[in-house]
Amino acid sequence: MPNLIEPKLISGNANRPLAETVARRMSMHRGMEVGLVDARVERFNDGEIFVEVFENVRGEDMFILQPTSNPANDNLMELLVIADALRRSSAARITAVIPYFGYARQDRRSKARTPITAKLVSNMIVEAGIERVLTLDLHATQIQGFFDIPVDNLYAAPIFALDVMHHFKGNMDDVMVVSPDVGGVARARDLAQRIGAPLSIVDKRRGKPGEVAEMTVIGDVKDRRCLIVDDIVDTAGTLCKAADVLMENGAKEVHSYITHGVLSGPAVERISKSSMKNLVITDTIQPTEAVKACKNIRIVRTAPMFAQAILNTWNGTSVSSLFDHKALKPIYEGTYSS
Repeated sequence: MPNLIEPKLISGNANRPLAETVARRMSMHRGMEVGLVDARVERFNDGEIFVEVFENVRGEDMFILQPTSNPANDNLMELLVIADALRRSSAARITAVIPYFGYARQDRRSKARTPITAKLVSNMIVEAGIERVLTLDLHATQIQGFFDIPVDNLYAAPIFALDVMHHFKGNMDDVMVVSPDVGGVARARDLAQRIGAPLSIVDKRRGKPGEVAEMTVIGDVKDRRCLIVDDIVDTAGTLCKAADVLMENGAKEVHSYITHGVLSGPAVERISKSSMKNLVITDTIQPTEAVKACKNIRIVRTAPMFAQAILNTWNGTSVSSLFDHKALKPIYEGTYSS
């Protein structure tokens, strides 16, 4: 069935620069301007969120771009209120593009009398009238099953693979991918297979929550350029300690590839003083001025991938082609050209 309507993009306040970049990329792909829908997303004096859409969206295919990052509660409410405004304005379909899905770390009951907040959030998203979710590197893939609507979970590994092959060209024989814990082995193995590198694991044992008591490296990292791979870096304590342990075990260099740079509290200061040569994150969370000023933090763009994923969703075509770094290379032409 041919599309008779154009895709329309609307943004909350969580990461407007990413939304604007996605709109520009969509304009390039379509050969016609795709702008952000004119709207205001504001707060009353008591903190209540108010949304007003200034354009006609009746019968339109709407995409809300809004990560639920810090402040998580405010940004989540913005997403829900925008969705309600669009639903009550008779939008034909509403897709939530959530580059960083907050509350994803609360995906199971870790002990008695605790919530499964990721499930609660998914219920709220569905009840708000959202019909599809597009996200990147969910902390736990089973969260897709919490939704009763389609969820497309994209992966940062293809972008990271392009970045590694570009920046380590000529030194790929020395590269080793490292998982910072046993639970992240599948994610690290994915990148290792894409770039043809061996895999190592840092086994950590916690003394108490938030504190790492002991770390052991499984695998020979001597004289290797180690790439730590994970989905979230928050306070960066574990990450920096893992880098130190790798260096103590003879690693030549330590770099980290982390999808979501939460980077709260002392994270930036820790990273700037750490033995890591580089921390590479994506722009799913809008970087603070401190993050942008840190010399050993580098940010890679997700806008080309999200723009293509949105267009594929609008066209009714598969987004699975974006799982392959070879397919992504033309989209990132000029960034990782050989």
